[in-house]
Amino acid sequence: MVLNMETPSISVIMPALNEEQNIRAAINNTLNALQDFGIKGEIIVVNDGSTDDTEEFVKNIMEKDNRVRLIKHESPKGIGTSFWDGVDTSIGDAIVMLPGDNENDAWEIFRYYRLLEHVDIIVPFIFNREARSPFRNALSLIYRLIINTTFRANFNYTNGTVLYRKSILAELPYRSSGFFFQTDILIRMIKKGYLFAEVPYKLGLRNEGVSKAVTFPSLLKVIKGYLSLVKDYYGGINIKNDGIFMSDSLTAARRGKANKANND
Repeated sequence: MVLNMETPSISVIMPALNEEQNIRAAINNTLNALQDFGIKGEIIVVNDGSTDDTEEFVKNIMEKDNRVRLIKHESPKGIGTSFWDGVDTSIGDAIVMLPGDNENDAWEIFRYYRLLEHVDIIVPFIFNREARSPFRNALSLIYRLIINTTFRANFNYTNGTVLYRKSILAELPYRSSGFFFQTDILIRMIKKGYLFAEVPYKLGLRNEGVSKAVTFPSLLKVIKGYLSLVKDYYGGINIKNDGIFMSDSLTAARRGKANKANND
């Protein structure tokens, strides 16, 4: 399936909560990466109830570059809700989330963009784990073991800058609102049978501020999301490979060709 290079091909969802120290660099780096790889795209910054000058920094950039748009939450709604609000207003064929903290390298995920000509989901995993503290790495290991064991999967990482074909997100019957949303999407889509590829990804270092991922409220939302997915997965609700895929997906195209070959 050929990627559409005439209209914006990729929509970058960029949630930001009090990221005035990082948002400008996050946006500019993403715009530069799009240009370097020759990708037409847009950035949708979701100001998730910031009380600092995050919004003003974004508006200043918007005046100079129409590829940047802004969604405003009056109060924090969570990274999952921010992601889905961005998806709902996006116009690109592909979706990726790059947080406004500038920790994730846009060049690292865009280098794999053309893999969408072969699969529907690109799942990055961190290979330079020394960029994070031993504590964060230990939490990541425990989290990964729980997810892979519970859902009979074998992911190297599930909370990174996953690149999706937009159309496949439209059929999801459930939307997680917290930090669990990426894992929720991946388990539901992979168990349905969508084709994916795991790729190595180099993580950058956060220059300013503190990550909001490892907090007690975030942990509670992760637990809630996990329990909801367990209920759906083992209850057989909305998580099954029924052989029906979005018509413009690579999974549908490749499985269709395979079925035709088998019938011949």
